[in-house]
Amino acid sequence: MGTTTKKVISVHTIIHAPVEKVWKYFTHPEHIVKWNFASDDWHSPSATNDLQVGGKFNYRMDAKDGSFGFDFYGTYDEVIENELIEYTLGDDRKVKIIFYPMNNKTEVVENFEAEKENTVELQRTGWQAILNNLKKLVESTN
Repeated sequence: MGTTTKKVISVHTIIHAPVEKVWKYFTHPEHIVKWNFASDDWHSPSATNDLQVGGKFNYRMDAKDGSFGFDFYGTYDEVIENELIEYTLGDDRKVKIIFYPMNNKTEVVENFEAEKENTVELQRTGWQAILNNLKKLVESTN
């Protein structure tokens, strides 16, 4: 029997802010709850984040109408401040996030293993929308 390789999906954005600010908004729970949702009918009412190797995170994601919700959680495998975050989700999928500083801008690239319940395009669209929310939040604050 052969091994199965998981499909890796990539999303990215360029945020007009220094990497230190982008990192802070990406990793601090008080900011995560303001951008961690894929559409306006969802929200992230709570977030916990122990940002260190072996540390765990849990972001609650709920439909605003109360019809559905879930915990997005995992364990950190590697953390290099202002550069890299790697983690394993609760369903054993791997995620790698790279922060590329570019003068007063930051490119954020997220690579994640696809899950089997939703189409690749739906997953890409959802993760990109969340990343776009981060961009909007960071760029709207001084």
